[in-house]
Amino acid sequence: MLKNKIKQLALQYSPDLITIRRHLHAHPELSYHEFETSRFVQQQLEAIGIPYTVKATTGVIGLLKGKHPEKRVIALRADMDALPIAEENEVSYRSKHAGVMHACGHDAHTTCLLGAARILHELKEEWEGTVKLIFQPGEEKNPGGASLLIKEGVLEDPRPSAILGLHVHPQLETGKFRFRGGKIMASVDELYMTIKSRGGHAAAPQETADTILIASQLIVALQQIVSRNRNPFSPSVLSITSFHGGHTTNVIPSEVKLMGTFRAMDEAWRFKAHDLIRKLSTELVHSMGAEIDITIDVGYPTVYNNEQLNAIAEAAAAEYAGKENIEESELRMGAEDFGYYSQVIPGCFYRLGAGNISKGITSGVHTPTFNIDEDAIPLGAGMMAWLGATVKMDS
Repeated sequence: MLKNKIKQLALQYSPDLITIRRHLHAHPELSYHEFETSRFVQQQLEAIGIPYTVKATTGVIGLLKGKHPEKRVIALRADMDALPIAEENEVSYRSKHAGVMHACGHDAHTTCLLGAARILHELKEEWEGTVKLIFQPGEEKNPGGASLLIKEGVLEDPRPSAILGLHVHPQLETGKFRFRGGKIMASVDELYMTIKSRGGHAAAPQETADTILIASQLIVALQQIVSRNRNPFSPSVLSITSFHGGHTTNVIPSEVKLMGTFRAMDEAWRFKAHDLIRKLSTELVHSMGAEIDITIDVGYPTVYNNEQLNAIAEAAAAEYAGKENIEESELRMGAEDFGYYSQVIPGCFYRLGAGNISKGITSGVHTPTFNIDEDAIPLGAGMMAWLGATVKMDS
């Protein structure tokens, strides 16, 4: 059976895949600067014998054909970039690049897709269709590598009927997988505000508009955008995360800068909220005698798992890993540029368990102590290969 052959090869390749993951982990690169990572992926595909093209400077797109390649086209996606975090793990494969770390598991994602490619290539006479392998740059930073690849035609020639991607989950034990149909992750937009006035002496606030007070009032007022305008059944978050203004005790500064994030699960509400943020901020600041510049940097859309595709993929995953190892994903207000793909074609973004309490592997993503249980690597590679070989969507 194909399933058993995939499992056997995943275990057989496991030492090689762990070596690949450790190499990638030790040599992380920031978003849109994945030059060495991209070359490494290209070398791996060449060694397997899979043709590829390069898009968006560092993206690598492989094309793997089984029997009757015209019968179906499925895309599998992995991201490659790292984060500007200084690693604190004391491991042999610790990051060699100061201040840069694979703290979100993209090294594991890339490794799993390389493993799936190797497995599918070896078994290409035993499955039908074409699998498009998408090694994507820039997931961690606007505008999102997915958006750049889509603009360069990654979802065309041939056009996939569906796309699948995985993400490691350190709060889920190794051996488990999570799926969820419908909305699963939030959109994300960045907020930048600059409040300006004449500034003046702290002992004479009546002679100026107090930018510190105005910014403080604005931060509190902005919470009404969510609490009094949003449908209570639609999750949304507005957080101001940075407040910069002033440099001494006796001067009211002429300028205060705020930064923050806005997240939503509904695209219509998302853009209505943008208008409300601009209106409230402008009117409040003007009413208090100051001026404001507002920039809303529109980021990733919501991640929406096509219900039909999710049901097909979840059933296939249960067949591969056992029904007892398949759970339902929780809604997350975190964001992922996989959402760009899922706005264009049916998508399914699922979770790979990579935590292990007994090994002390419990740190969350985007932390300096994040790590994965490497036993998850062959499981992730095997599952990607299985889904790539079996999932079929109507065109």
